[in-house]
Amino acid sequence: MNLPNKLTILRIVLVPFFIAAILVPFPLHYLAALAIFGAASLTDLFDGKIARKRNLVTNFGKFSDPLADKILVLSALLCFVQNDLCDALLVIVVLFREFAVMSVRLLAASEGKVVAANIWGKVKTVTQITAVIIIFVLQIALEIFNLIPFDKSVIPTISFVFYIIGETALWVSTVFCIISGIIYLVDNRKFISME
Repeated sequence: MNLPNKLTILRIVLVPFFIAAILVPFPLHYLAALAIFGAASLTDLFDGKIARKRNLVTNFGKFSDPLADKILVLSALLCFVQNDLCDALLVIVVLFREFAVMSVRLLAASEGKVVAANIWGKVKTVTQITAVIIIFVLQIALEIFNLIPFDKSVIPTISFVFYIIGETALWVSTVFCIISGIIYLVDNRKFISME
């Protein structure tokens, strides 16, 4: 297994630790989750660059890299729903898009074709990662506010404002998710022809 594929596998291996950091409440657990998410996101940045630079692009990489992205981002979104940081409707939209795209990939694979992600899929991933990071930064700020001595009566207001900011960032990323999904389905419609 080459280095880019090992980095992709590492991204998947980090997911359970990432989930635990979000869901298990301990001091500054969102900071720990952000650190793990950041490390996993860096593997996404480097695996593709290394694969292209060293001519190590493989069918496994084309298939597993976007799958690892989906596992990481969807884990974050589902944990956010669990912690009341995200609207479930948003996650349903993202899941619908991801299942549709994966179905096309499976249909293509049944015909011996591997369909790599396009530029819109990469834009979708970057906006999702950015939105997730924004939510983590806001939650870390709340964790710090709760640790320092000041008037705690403003925490609910701050929390509500942070929720709106995070939700807005996630919906912006979801718009890109929808756009990229539509473009992907149109570009690969030959695999879903009813004929």
